[in-house]
Order: sequence, then C-alpha cells, then structure tokens
Amino acid sequence: MFTIYDPDKKDILQVEEPDPSLRYTYADYLKWRFEERLELFRGRIFKLSAPNTRHQEVSGNLFYKVRNYLTGKACKVFSAPFDVRLPMQNKKRDDEVITVVQPDLCVICDMSKLDDKGCCGAPDMVVEILSPGNSQKEVQDKFRLYEEAGVNEYWIISPAEENIIIYNLQNGKFIGSKPYAPGEFITSSVLTGIEINVADIFKY
Repeated sequence: MFTIYDPDKKDILQVEEPDPSLRYTYADYLKWRFEERLELFRGRIFKLSAPNTRHQEVSGNLFYKVRNYLTGKACKVFSAPFDVRLPMQNKKRDDEVITVVQPDLCVICDMSKLDDKGCCGAPDMVVEILSPGNSQKEVQDKFRLYEEAGVNEYWIISPAEENIIIYNLQNGKFIGSKPYAPGEFITSSVLTGIEINVADIFKY
C-alpha cells in the first residue's frame, strides 16, 4: 500500500500494488507527490526502502571520490534522488516511458540525455548500494533493466559484506568482476584513469 498525493484531485490516495494487467507511465509518476520514494519497473510501482546511516556513508564516500575525479571533465555524477528514465525503442514521451529508477549514483557523459527532470536514456555508469530492505527480486530486476538499457558499467556495493562487484557490458550482457574488498584498488572502464582504494569507500 502506497500513500500518494494527487494534485489534480487535491487528495491523498491509498494505492495498492497493481495487478499484472495495470501499468503506469512517467506521465502518471509526475502527477504524484510521494511520501515514499518509488520507482517504476516496466510500469509497476516499487517502493524504495529508506537508506540507513551506513548506506549514506558509503554513498557519500564514493560520490566524493567520483566528483573530484570528474572536475574539469565532460561527464557528470548525480546521487539519489535523481530520476533516470529508461525508454524503450526511442519512446521518450512522458506517457510512453514505463521505467523510472533512482540509482544511488550515476555518471552521465552524454549531456543530451540531461534535462530539467533528470536523465532520459542509459547512464554510462550506475552504482547501487544494497540495503537490508533490498529484495532479491528488486536486485535481479534492476540488473536486467540496466543490462537491457545499455548501461556500460554497473557497480553493486554491499556495505554489510564490504565488497564491490563491477559489471561491464560486453555484447549486450553484463560480465562481472571478482568481489573487491578493502585492501584492493578498483578502476573503471568509464572513469578512465581513476583508481579508488576500496577501504576509502567503506570508511566510517
């Protein structure tokens, strides 16, 4: 059950998880003022769990590293909440887009994908930080969404395990690295030349 404010009706609505025959679009999404953070996966509503303190520490540490690296470069990094629309088959109108996600961090190098609403199209790099509230289905669904959308590099960070797995898109499929742990350094195919000490990402 989700609580949604509809400005057209000036009313608070209780919206249940829709059945498989119901789908929403980004045009619907824009009408709502959410009390909870939500995403749309192929038109279905998914509720995001509130990030805990550890999640925010890890996100802040990595954002700082990436933001400093990108100073003076063409790419930009954004942190959630930031809407990323993943249109299918060049359907970019608000009433055609059925997938809207809020990655913890994303890097965008094609400035034509940016507008005042966020990003329309696949970011070059996406980072998701796992929280205790992440369901296995959510993790699997996002993996497939980013792969199908053509995200070049996808990082999955586990604060609980203190490791990072980096997936690179090759021939339309993600190929994963080994898990990187504190004491190791990671590089990136998108952020050419960057080198990050994993311990710095998990620093308290």
